[in-house]
Amino acid sequence: MIEHSVKVSSGQLAYWFIVSQGRLFLTADGTVPFTELAALPLQLADAMICKLGEYQQQPCYLVVYDDRPANEADWHSARALLEQGEALFQLAARATQVALFLQTHRFCGQCGSAMRLVNWELATLCHKCGHRCYPRIAPCVLVAVVKADKILLARSTRHKAGFFSVLAGFVESAETLEQAAVREVKEEVGIDITNLRYVGSQPWPFPHSLMTGFVADYAGGEIQCQPEEIAEAYWCPLHDLPETPGLQTLSGQLIALAQATQQQNA
Repeated sequence: MIEHSVKVSSGQLAYWFIVSQGRLFLTADGTVPFTELAALPLQLADAMICKLGEYQQQPCYLVVYDDRPANEADWHSARALLEQGEALFQLAARATQVALFLQTHRFCGQCGSAMRLVNWELATLCHKCGHRCYPRIAPCVLVAVVKADKILLARSTRHKAGFFSVLAGFVESAETLEQAAVREVKEEVGIDITNLRYVGSQPWPFPHSLMTGFVADYAGGEIQCQPEEIAEAYWCPLHDLPETPGLQTLSGQLIALAQATQQQNA
């Protein structure tokens, strides 16, 4: 359970996830600071502190840093922690998402009055109109589409040339995850899918997504890329992949699962 507005005792050793403008403060060697609050090289006397959980049996705290960072090189995307283990990355994801919530819900979206934090849960409440807000989570589907010994890979218009991944898209209002998977594949590349299988999920703090992963079989259609979203897409042999996301990511795990399944069936 996330606790907000906590007081930390003097001399308490902890991991400090300091967030400013969606980025994390890391030490010179690229790690999350583990020290006392007073030893951190920032002015944090009035900062909001939240208890995030534990890492390696040590407490972890979020510090919401509102000042503009003086040294940009010290501040990094949560992606920088992907290779340091899933547990640490999940804490970084939690820290950046909670910080975003606290910084963007200071005023009521319904009447404009100041919001106050609720004592017993992570929520803000407007005492004028009663509007209550919780941290936003945007569900997203990832779909690895397989046809025989090939997988459908696509390059987003936002990615560099040569880098491919599985298809992805956000879930729309009143839509199930399965409906979103079928719709996104059809919209982005014109392909119909069947035999949709859920694989797993991963929090993705860019800025507040929850990725849900599926594998599906090809059912019909020809590749027709949606020009606003997909730069190129093709059926790629599973034994000859281009540059794809690493195994630290859910998309990389879906691709690896498709490879392993193909090898077992060969």
